Amino acid sequence: MGSLTALEKLVPVVLAFGCGALLARRKAVSADSSRAFADYAFLFAVPCYLFGNIYGSDLGALFDWRAILAYATTAALAVLAVAALAGLRGVRDPRGVALRIMAGVQVNTAYFAVPVFITLFGDAAPVFPVLLFQVCVLTLVVVSVMELGGPAGGRAAAPGGRTLLRAVGASLATPVVLACNAGILLNLLSVHVPKAALDAFSFVGDSASPVALFALGLHLGGSGLSIRGTTREEIALVGFKCVVFPLMAWAVCGAVFGVGGDWLRYLVLIAAMPAPQNLFLFAQRYDIGVDMSAALVIKSSVAALFLLPLWMQWAVHVG
Repeated sequence: MGSLTALEKLVPVVLAFGCGALLARRKAVSADSSRAFADYAFLFAVPCYLFGNIYGSDLGALFDWRAILAYATTAALAVLAVAALAGLRGVRDPRGVALRIMAGVQVNTAYFAVPVFITLFGDAAPVFPVLLFQVCVLTLVVVSVMELGGPAGGRAAAPGGRTLLRAVGASLATPVVLACNAGILLNLLSVHVPKAALDAFSFVGDSASPVALFALGLHLGGSGLSIRGTTREEIALVGFKCVVFPLMAWAVCGAVFGVGGDWLRYLVLIAAMPAPQNLFLFAQRYDIGVDMSAALVIKSSVAALFLLPLWMQWAVHVG
């Protein structure tokens, strides 16, 4: 895949994202409405898309356990690397370390990877296993550290335990995760879902990609992007997320686990996606690193957009 072909495939992504940013900058559409568009995509359109596609997928091919284990190993190594770097920079608060791990290792799946994969490959199925791994493992770890690792970590065990269970339950009960699990369960049980229902899910799901990218553009256009105020730590975390982590995925998945072909391409591209939007939500909830988190979400998204054509070519060659 040449540079021109790669750029052509990204035109719809840039159009939806850029249009949102332009309209917000010109105040033709309120940047505050990005929350409504994002909620529609995350709570409704993306779950519809995920359910329909997982239900109709070959789960044996979708859940390539060697590829998933390879990606999980890469993520574990990346967690250790980010934690070590945070320690070297003098970050001692466990919540601060957890926030940086989330920024450097987790990827924006529902709002970025799913629409990009739909646009590039016509199918976001390879994102599903990584999405479930993130929610059921990585996010669970971050929630645990946030709840138990802060100044209030010495509070009574029972209330803290109940709060942790509620937070974990809320993560597992998000529409995206429920849609994935429902699709897997009905697929395994061979439960018949009427074609009219699947067509309806498909109709709504097709809007997930452009709406999610438009919402991200509105958010960027409204909040602005200050390059001049970027700190060294932000540069390091964005560089790790958008460059180092995908290189680690290529090395560990390809060289160590022997993953090749399409799955190696998919894993490298998934790893190259930006930091997740819920990084900012976690920072707000626990009142730590709010400004840094907002900057990392926006700047890693912009960096990922510029780097995607290069990663697409890289993925073709390494695959």
